[in-house]
Amino acid sequence: MSNGRYLHYLPETGRLVELGRQPQGRYLSLAEDLQAAKTGLVSVALDPSRGSILSLMVESPDFIEHIQRAGIIGYVILALGGIALVIVGERFVVLTLTRRKVEQQRSGQGVGEDNPLGRLRRVFNSHEGLDADSLALKLDEAMAVEVPRYKRWLPILAVFATAAPLLGLLGTVAGMIDTFQSMSLFGAGDPKLVSGGISLALVATELGLLVAIPILLLHSWLHSSSNRLIQVLEEEVASLVARREEPSHGHAG
Repeated sequence: MSNGRYLHYLPETGRLVELGRQPQGRYLSLAEDLQAAKTGLVSVALDPSRGSILSLMVESPDFIEHIQRAGIIGYVILALGGIALVIVGERFVVLTLTRRKVEQQRSGQGVGEDNPLGRLRRVFNSHEGLDADSLALKLDEAMAVEVPRYKRWLPILAVFATAAPLLGLLGTVAGMIDTFQSMSLFGAGDPKLVSGGISLALVATELGLLVAIPILLLHSWLHSSSNRLIQVLEEEVASLVARREEPSHGHAG
């Protein structure tokens, strides 16, 4: 090791040369700690095979190379994941703020225009002369306006969760076709050629699943959160209609 870098000994020339490609960062940090230490014990990674294991380690691709191996389909999958994260963030903020305002509205007596419950109560107060059935229709119309606001973008998340693994499968199929074409041209005598091509082809499927699974879980969570909010509004609508029915039932008695 020298300057926090791993070296390779060339027995033919008797020289030490820096590896063209260094291992992962945690191994480099160990080398730096060893060189910086003056006294005491320091943890360090040793290769008992005299460089064979290290040579295999440096050949393994990092995250960026993983994506590059997936080709343009990998970038498309990552783009879907990025868009999905933006949607999740926006929906999380909207649902959290709305739920907080609704809880404040339920605990108070005022009518606010900045939350769905306040808007529903405004409809109730502005139609005092209507009977219960007509009021229920008015509140249903108001609910039909409110519900899409909290279901917005969720179908797109579901589409992304379905499309990501399918795109990964498409990339794998394209990679397998390239591998078989290489085998037909150069033969299958070299196992590394076959295994390397198959491994490269499977990267797209791996990337698609890594993107699709979090999107699916987040979509399920947002869907449940929006349903809970809508259920609260529906309960409030039923309560408002029942409140309007009370005088009529008392008069009939």
